[in-house]
Amino acid sequence: MRWSRLFIPTLREDPAEAEVASHKLLLRAGYIRQLGAGIYSYLYLAQRSLLKITAIVREEMDRIGAQEFYLPGLNPAEIWKESGRYAAMGDNMFRLKDRVGREFCLGMTHEEVMTDIARHELRSYKQLTQIWYQIQTKFRDEPRPRSGLLRVRQFIMKDSYSFDLDQAGLDISYQKHHEAYCRSFTRCGLKYTAVEAHSGAMGGSQSHEFMVLSDAGEDQIAECVSCGYSANLEMALSRLPAVADDGGTGTPEPFHTPGKKTIAEVSEFDGRPARDHLKSLLFMSGGVPALVLVRGDQEASETKLAGLLGGEFRPAHPDEVRQYTGAAPGSVGPVGLPQIRVLADKALEGRRNMICGANRDDYHLRHVTPGRDFTAEFQDLRAAQPGDLCARCDGTLRVSKAIEVGHIFKLGRKYSESMGARVLDASGREVTLVMGSYGIGIERILTAAIEQNHDQDGMALPPSIAPFQVIITPINAADAQMMQAAEELYQRCLETGLDALLDDRDERPGVKFKDADLIGVPFRVNIGRKLASGVIEVVTRATRARADVKIGEAPRYIREASAPRA
Repeated sequence: MRWSRLFIPTLREDPAEAEVASHKLLLRAGYIRQLGAGIYSYLYLAQRSLLKITAIVREEMDRIGAQEFYLPGLNPAEIWKESGRYAAMGDNMFRLKDRVGREFCLGMTHEEVMTDIARHELRSYKQLTQIWYQIQTKFRDEPRPRSGLLRVRQFIMKDSYSFDLDQAGLDISYQKHHEAYCRSFTRCGLKYTAVEAHSGAMGGSQSHEFMVLSDAGEDQIAECVSCGYSANLEMALSRLPAVADDGGTGTPEPFHTPGKKTIAEVSEFDGRPARDHLKSLLFMSGGVPALVLVRGDQEASETKLAGLLGGEFRPAHPDEVRQYTGAAPGSVGPVGLPQIRVLADKALEGRRNMICGANRDDYHLRHVTPGRDFTAEFQDLRAAQPGDLCARCDGTLRVSKAIEVGHIFKLGRKYSESMGARVLDASGREVTLVMGSYGIGIERILTAAIEQNHDQDGMALPPSIAPFQVIITPINAADAQMMQAAEELYQRCLETGLDALLDDRDERPGVKFKDADLIGVPFRVNIGRKLASGVIEVVTRATRARADVKIGEAPRYIREASAPRA
């Protein structure tokens, strides 16, 4: 393509509304324009990059035997009600009615539609395994669209679904997707890590997120610096150093704590560090109370609680706290509450002589020993923090921001059971299908690549997903010899399979160089004074390295430089 004929509306200044680097550069480089909050038009350069990303993902899905579908974005509400997710998705789902009042929604994902096809078409174990996928637009009524393409209301997703007879089959399908995702992200030039994650509204027994480390990320991951363990911070397991409690054997003893409600206030009052106090949190789940205990200097993980309390839960209201404990918030504790389920973090197991609320306003108890003075289920409830000990070794955890680019789930029978997707096994017995669900954010790959590969002048995209691999830049458009050489090199690049852009504009060299740096093309060929010696200059965008190359060898040089490194 020739730049003079293209629509590439570059900007010299950062747009005021953009915050993260990828958002600024996508706007400045003329890749996108905003239509509304969280709604973007993808212009020529963005579309070229997104199509290249899509092609890579499609090739890797086809490689594992997946079959490509294309499903409706407009879904009848009934199918989502069957799975129970029509209500569970809440305000995140776009909902509408047709002209006669029938309820519809815009698909956020397609578990229900795929399961509907499976329940009507799959009859025998002989048809399994099935892996079906699509690359399609999805919709989410994001409450706070921000960060450009990172949090939007309309986006492109590759979503795939596996159907197996049993758990062993699901394990194989899951591993195939894991490997396909690794190959896809590697081919797209991303530095990524796969971490254990929470399944959220998708449900299921296990999931992994594929994360790209970036300060623009809205997720956080914990990684062990020693053994390589990694997990989303919501799910990360960790240990705290052992605490040496005093050897006293006293029984619980109330003491007056007038007006002291928080751990910090009580700790200052009684002179004991926060780690010696029990933080008591009352939650309601399905109308049933549960008391959650963590160490006073720690926080409970809502994600971990969701798995133990059954998903939907909330902090108890003050009147509910008094109803079930007899005290106001700030004076609550586990002693003497046999009718309430008590969940205690594992860091409290084996502790002695701790402080907790007395279930009496303005009173606390000292000499409280978990397991002796109250019965509790000891579980991992605590939110991991930087510097915690790894749960698998003696290393320490570091916490980093990250962008999620993919997520895979072992759904099990969550959807097939509720929607009646069954087949006959080898013995003729009817069994419920076992499912997996797997997603990749196409725009997020582009955004994450920009976040990982940019400088003050623009993007430095990986060759595999850049809109063009090479930009050919004659220094002087009025020089007939330079323009002829540029045209001939451009044609040779195309003939050898290089995706080339010819900057044939009548602009100053500085303008051309700045634009080339901005839009992220990996290699720039400068055709200038050295042409008389048959030499051109090849500039590698990512490193700024410059090399003098014989003009006839330029295509081979660029192809070799573009090849992925092992």
